[in-house]
Amino acid sequence: MAENVVADDAALTNVYVGRADVDAAGDRGWLLGHFKPLGDVRHSEDVEIKWGVHPRGDERAQWVTGEHRTALLILISGRFRVELPGRSVVLAEQGDYIVWGHGVDHSWHAEEESVVLTVRWPSVAGYAAPAPDAGGGQPAPGGHAAG
Repeated sequence: MAENVVADDAALTNVYVGRADVDAAGDRGWLLGHFKPLGDVRHSEDVEIKWGVHPRGDERAQWVTGEHRTALLILISGRFRVELPGRSVVLAEQGDYIVWGHGVDHSWHAEEESVVLTVRWPSVAGYAAPAPDAGGGQPAPGGHAAG
């Protein structure tokens, strides 16, 4: 039989338990990054993680240019196309992934309803595309749109 261990308050504040599909809805998919509040264990300037749920036909509002991060996208379900200069990459089977580094401009399009896990590093502001429902080109909550 397992014993219950009571942790001190500091240890408890450094733990967050959630569900990606529920928590992602609050910040356009982003679960972890510089845009989470200071003091929240999900705040990080080192890495960003997104649980991206995209309906068929969803696409990035504009290309990311001047990229200063490295990114990893892993297909969980669906069919998802990543556009790079002179190249289109289709993630079609669960577990397909793509990695790109600094200086690689990109965009994306969900060919089918898709779920993708995105990891980017470092976590820096400045890449937000206008939110589809935000008039006047306002950035998305958290300063980020998908990948």
